[in-house]
Amino acid sequence: MEEGLKFDNEKPQTDLLLDFSRALIEVAKLATFGAKKYAPHNWQFVENGEVRYTAALLRHLFEGQVKDIDEDTGLSHDIAVAWNALARLELKLRRLEHEYNTTI
Repeated sequence: MEEGLKFDNEKPQTDLLLDFSRALIEVAKLATFGAKKYAPHNWQFVENGEVRYTAALLRHLFEGQVKDIDEDTGLSHDIAVAWNALARLELKLRRLEHEYNTTI
């Protein structure tokens, strides 16, 4: 057997996310703010989360057209747009995974 083999050619290149280090640090700041304000990991238990995070995403997108900084967090509305997009996507993927697993 040849040494140094690793069969990861078809796996996602997660290291490419390092290209977004600045943006992801800002999203982490907002996540930290939310964890302190509500509770860590609380976001995933919000009722109708997909719908509510979509609405929040749009609110921040529109408010960001008027002024850059969100008065509540002191961070850019663009960061809130990104956070809400990630929360919405995560909940949607979990829902689809659950629906798939319950239909097999």
